Amino acid sequence: MKRNLIVTLAILTAFWLSLPIAQAATRAWLEQPQVVLGEAVTLNIETGLASVAPDLTPLMDDFELSDQSSSRSVRLVNGQMTSRTLYAITLTPKRSGELTLPSLRVGSERTAPLTLQVTAAPAPAANGGDARVFLETVIDDAKPYVQQAVGVSVRLHYAVPLASGQLDLDTPEGALLQKIGDDITSSREINGRRYNVVERRFLLVPDRSGPMTLPAPRFVGRGAGGWMDDFLGGNSREMRAAGSARTLEVRPQPASAPQPWLPLRDLRMRYVAAPQALRAGEAATLTVEVLAVGATRAQLPDLPSPSVPGAQVFAEPAQYDESFASGTPQVRLTRRYSVVPNQAGPLLIPGPSLGWWDVRAGSARTASLPDLKLTVAAGSGSFAAPATTVPETAAIGAGGTDNALALGQEAASTTTSGPWRWLAAGFALLWLATLVWALQKRAVVRGRRTVVDAAGQHDAPAAATHSLADLKRALDGADLVEVGQALCGLAAPPARDLDALAARLQQASQRDAIEGLRRACWAGGDASAARSAIREAFRKGPVWRTVVEPEASPLPPLYPQR
Repeated sequence: MKRNLIVTLAILTAFWLSLPIAQAATRAWLEQPQVVLGEAVTLNIETGLASVAPDLTPLMDDFELSDQSSSRSVRLVNGQMTSRTLYAITLTPKRSGELTLPSLRVGSERTAPLTLQVTAAPAPAANGGDARVFLETVIDDAKPYVQQAVGVSVRLHYAVPLASGQLDLDTPEGALLQKIGDDITSSREINGRRYNVVERRFLLVPDRSGPMTLPAPRFVGRGAGGWMDDFLGGNSREMRAAGSARTLEVRPQPASAPQPWLPLRDLRMRYVAAPQALRAGEAATLTVEVLAVGATRAQLPDLPSPSVPGAQVFAEPAQYDESFASGTPQVRLTRRYSVVPNQAGPLLIPGPSLGWWDVRAGSARTASLPDLKLTVAAGSGSFAAPATTVPETAAIGAGGTDNALALGQEAASTTTSGPWRWLAAGFALLWLATLVWALQKRAVVRGRRTVVDAAGQHDAPAAATHSLADLKRALDGADLVEVGQALCGLAAPPARDLDALAARLQQASQRDAIEGLRRACWAGGDASAARSAIREAFRKGPVWRTVVEPEASPLPPLYPQR
């Protein structure tokens, strides 16, 4: 028996060891796998552990650490909120060669080791220019795909002050080349000599596959010499430099790539703001953010509006933020939606998804967000839950035999009470006569005074439900639907919609601002311009149309009133 127990334990141990180990929630990666000595590279560390910073001590032997930052993102996955923290550390290698970034401890987890290839800085004379000035070209991907955004950095190194200069880079055949952003200045020490560096960044987009030659950059300038150079004359201050041409191997679009074709280094999506509670007839805000690494605004497709059964969705124009990080272009897209449920009950908002091609792994990927499952509460007015009414026959039937017997006894007592029956009939006739007199009196009063407002409605106007302070708060932070509700609430009685509101306004500028708000809500107009126009037009409040009541005629009526 003891032997069988040992065999069983051995089998269980072997089975446990054969199980795959779950991947750690913490990961690390480098923005680029190869740099030149003296250049910096960004190390990213992402973890799901809260309030735990990575231990960077093992990196100090081979790298200089600077510009450490962190950002936190919150996602809703399967109804649960999960948060992740991203740490970005700028590393500057201390030596050339193949450097290994060791495993780093983050709380109870560790990252995987990474490898960085550091090449020696080029000698100034090898760049075809003066030792006082030379050029260097850096490409973030030497084997891009067709229509992939490639970051190109041209760096001008100069060891003497410059008075003027011009840096040129020609556009290669079969590609689009454009300058991105402003020049960046820094300094480097190469072979014991200090150089000032001006970095100019370009965006290269190949249009066809095959070999592509990027021309060599050129620089022509003049150094800031002393008074002796000006006295002796000559061209001693003239400086020229030429870089080296680079060859790129452009790969064609794979047949299995998702459409539209979107080659990227990375694509991330997250919910910036998601509604937690919904009410029928009231707008809630949903904000989605997309970060595409290795693309420009023109390449990134628009994020469509979600189709939500049981609700209306109004999308504001997308906001774009383009930047250049670690030699690679990237764009951040933010889009805001207003979701208006039509009725109470469960509501499912499908999560957005976007297919893209991973240029590093050479495979198709899909970035998506989980669906939002929400519960909509009953609203007010027409969006309130209908009240359940019980038919009179059902109420009578629910009482059974006892209720029927009571009703029979009441009827019998009524028939047997003779005087009371005649007295009740007299009161009924008196009440009917009073009702007829009241109706006639009301008709006479209404005929004498009728109040007509600008919308053509009768009855006395109700009070306004919103003030100018409510409109200002809506313009500062609320969505456009709430801005429209605040505008309609300024009227007395409140306007049923923007069309009715515009019909009551006197000034053309205020009506034009209402039209701009309508286009921004439902026709893809500019939301920022619409807010500014509303704020300017209604700064001193709405100006209503004046209704001129007809003057009383001095002649007696043709037919006398009774």
